[in-house]
Amino acid sequence: MEFSASLVDKLSGNAWFASLPRAEQQNLVVNSMLVRVDIGEPLFRRGDAPDGFYGVVDGRLKASNVRSDGKEAILAILEAGNWFAQMSAVTGWPYAYDVLALEPAQVMRFPLAAFNASMERAVFAKAIATLVCQHTGLLYQMIEDATLHSTRTRIARRLMRLARGDATMSPEDRADIPVSQDTLAMMLGISRQTLALELKEMAAQGAIALRYGHVEIVSMEILRSFDD
Repeated sequence: MEFSASLVDKLSGNAWFASLPRAEQQNLVVNSMLVRVDIGEPLFRRGDAPDGFYGVVDGRLKASNVRSDGKEAILAILEAGNWFAQMSAVTGWPYAYDVLALEPAQVMRFPLAAFNASMERAVFAKAIATLVCQHTGLLYQMIEDATLHSTRTRIARRLMRLARGDATMSPEDRADIPVSQDTLAMMLGISRQTLALELKEMAAQGAIALRYGHVEIVSMEILRSFDD
């Protein structure tokens, strides 16, 4: 991909990418290939052999797993600026989840040869270790939510994470969350009916407002009050 300062600047909205030295940012962009994925299409599937390290340029994708009976668990929403698949790039292990486009998306693929060469540099290797730690921390939060907290608390916590871009972990909250109730239910592993009842009560208490395909956070303070 021809180097584009504007693309580097765009991707710098992500805290992880912004933390890289400029030379490493440029290396990622210059040596990546642009992949376009249409809505519903897979970028890769669970069990596929790794072929690179990925960054989202435009659009949104989901990382998920599907059980043999068709039940889907959505692990994370991947938005513009998110980087992922580093664990398989490091280990050579097959991908542990599917990544499919929720809307037309453009993704950069940093090939394994370029990734391995970059890992020879301490600054890049440390950055990848940091990204692994960040994603592992999100998994620990999900396990804690599923085992220690009530359904309403789990919903509130996931909405608060989504307000910061889910995997993005932005320091700034946003009020409008582009997530359908079906998707949110699959993220939480609960039924659509249970989610609808909880969201209706949370809306009645002034925490959120329900929109078609969106959830609007009306009061972050009230939403936080559901955290037990």
